[in-house]
Amino acid sequence: MASFCLLYFTAVAVLFSLAFCGETKRFLFFYDKESNSILSQEVLRSDPPPPQWIVDASYTDNIETTGWAVGEYTTNTDLDPHFQAYAAGFAEGFITSDRIAQTRNNTLKGFCDKTPMSKSCIKIHDFLQDNIQWMLQMIKENPEDKFWDEVKKGLLQVQGLEDGYNNLAVYNPTIRLKPFGFYLSQLGGDLAALEDALNVKHFRHHVLGSGSCSALVKLIKDKSGNTDLLVSHDTWNTYNTMLRMIKRFNFGSHSEAFSGYPGAIFAGDDFYILSSGLVATETTNGNMNPDLWKFVTTETIPEWLRNIVANRLATNGKEWCEIFSKYNSGTYNNQWMIVDYNQFEQQSKTGVLHVLEQLPGEVVYDDVSNVLFSQTYWASYNVPYFPKIFNDSGFPALVKKYGNWFTHDKSPRAKIFARDHKKVVDMDSLIKLMRYNDYKNDPFSKCNCTPPYSAINAIAARSDLNPVDGVYPFPALGPRAHGALDVKATSHSLQKSLSFVAECGPTHDQQPVFEWSKSPYANVSHLGMPDKFDFSPVLIVWDK
Repeated sequence: MASFCLLYFTAVAVLFSLAFCGETKRFLFFYDKESNSILSQEVLRSDPPPPQWIVDASYTDNIETTGWAVGEYTTNTDLDPHFQAYAAGFAEGFITSDRIAQTRNNTLKGFCDKTPMSKSCIKIHDFLQDNIQWMLQMIKENPEDKFWDEVKKGLLQVQGLEDGYNNLAVYNPTIRLKPFGFYLSQLGGDLAALEDALNVKHFRHHVLGSGSCSALVKLIKDKSGNTDLLVSHDTWNTYNTMLRMIKRFNFGSHSEAFSGYPGAIFAGDDFYILSSGLVATETTNGNMNPDLWKFVTTETIPEWLRNIVANRLATNGKEWCEIFSKYNSGTYNNQWMIVDYNQFEQQSKTGVLHVLEQLPGEVVYDDVSNVLFSQTYWASYNVPYFPKIFNDSGFPALVKKYGNWFTHDKSPRAKIFARDHKKVVDMDSLIKLMRYNDYKNDPFSKCNCTPPYSAINAIAARSDLNPVDGVYPFPALGPRAHGALDVKATSHSLQKSLSFVAECGPTHDQQPVFEWSKSPYANVSHLGMPDKFDFSPVLIVWDK
């Protein structure tokens, strides 16, 4: 069983100071044939697993001290792969049930939980139910297909998560998922787009121009002249989602590590480091063209699940794009960046970076390694790169109405990245750029607003700092409980062990530390969160 530790990160000297592992608990889950039950036992970290073990799990909850909880789940590869998937979910649901309950309260309370349900809720429920049934039918009809087998394992993992949370010890690994059960916790961005596609009342308030993440892929040379490739990502989201977890799943020949949330088996942000040598990350483009919503049907696979399947099957960037493109749901429409460190190691000038963009009814992807090598960076900031996606998604109309803010090359973050990427020479300077927000002084943060700038016009947004009495041309520039919630970053050497640097909470490098008790948004649900997000970067280290 690989174990992990959080280390405070000081990248200037490439050193780690003050090991901070907290109290790590280890649980063994095993199958009891007589009772047909999954049982659990807390054990010492040095104890060998019994013969009948199914999942070996370690968990550390450092949310109060670092902002992160960390869990690792290793399955017994001698067992049926479907049983492994179910059991991994079961173990996570059982161990993290308190954090799952808090997250669901913070993010899903009030969603279609009234009886009788509204017409909007019925419409969403029926769509999801039909979609689940279609996927189950396709799984049944394609028993030898690797793609559909991974879909099945993903759904089984969610089923296990729900059963573990409910402590249903009797083993019954059939897929019994209901639309508004734990399946709902997987939807995230899929659900937001589905509300638009079905033209129903929005549970989540949609904000025109709302950014969702910043990302940077950067080529550097170290002091010895060796080339390195850094990949980084900031999650932008509402502050009720700041209960965070870092997870690693080990399924025999495949392992994956990512930053995520209690109750979800995928990242959602997204930032994945994969044992295949790939790193997959994205920022959201969205879709502003209502004519495209007709392509959202029940005979597709939601983005979160195609994402999991591609992560677990692909061996290179092109394969990842091909797999992800199948059965496109047209929901959670993002720009994906797939970095292939295998090609980077071989000093190839192709295959190192693939970019994929999705809309309802269409997917465009290409090998853009030439762009990365020519300008030494690739930045992503919620504006489509490919002209077809840009035009089809409705961005030209926004440019015509609101100006350069909605363009790919003249938006605030595009200009900040173009100006400042040269300052990135190591991990420390990368983290500094990805946490950058000097909105009152940076000329690229200015807008036709009162006051004449916005705290969203930065690499790491802090929308909560915008004054409530300000005047803004469109809602995203104004005040709300929203911003950059973290940074994650890895390098050529770190990704080999699925390790990465992570810092949790709204940026406070140039701005005040966020405190719930002093915030005008203190009434936003934040069960289980620290009051003050004054955390430093930590290095997530796995033994192997």
